[in-house]
Amino acid sequence: MTQPAPKRFPTPSLDKLPEDIRSRILAVQEKSGFVPNVFLSLAYRPDEFRAFFAYHDALMEKDSGLTKAEREMIVVATSSANQCHYCVIAHGAILRIRAKNPQIADQIAVNYRKADITPRQRAMLDFAMKVSQAANTVSEQDFAELAGHGFTDDDIWDIAAVSAFFALSNRMANLSSMTPNPEFYLLGRIPKAK
Repeated sequence: MTQPAPKRFPTPSLDKLPEDIRSRILAVQEKSGFVPNVFLSLAYRPDEFRAFFAYHDALMEKDSGLTKAEREMIVVATSSANQCHYCVIAHGAILRIRAKNPQIADQIAVNYRKADITPRQRAMLDFAMKVSQAANTVSEQDFAELAGHGFTDDDIWDIAAVSAFFALSNRMANLSSMTPNPEFYLLGRIPKAK
């Protein structure tokens, strides 16, 4: 039997990480019950870890004209187009939880145009996909279309920024062969017992 190739970018051990990064990872573990692989993979480069998660939080955790579920829709749709296994599975789980809908992530990952979403959300994803796949073709017509669905210029910036940021994330996850934690596959699929 052949042995797997050694990991090119080794995952640092938690006890060897700088205190601020270790604390953040332990807080995530306490909240979710496990450490998402993205945290340990990106901890390979501590300064980049800090920058990545600072920008992630600025985009994904703030108050915005987009709901947190809509931002996750953008991540799932564009990550699917970028063939990022990790981000589709991990953010699909987050989307199911934030949307309180066990089916939405799979629908969006396979074909958001056929998903059970609003026309406004479809326009949002059309634009996010354009930014992700062909940003050089964005035009005034795109801005007018989004404005027609009630998106402000700040909302449009947010759609584009989430799409662009996760294009980076998708590429790094693919480069490092990041795999989703098994826990992500079940999150948000079955309602919690009360």
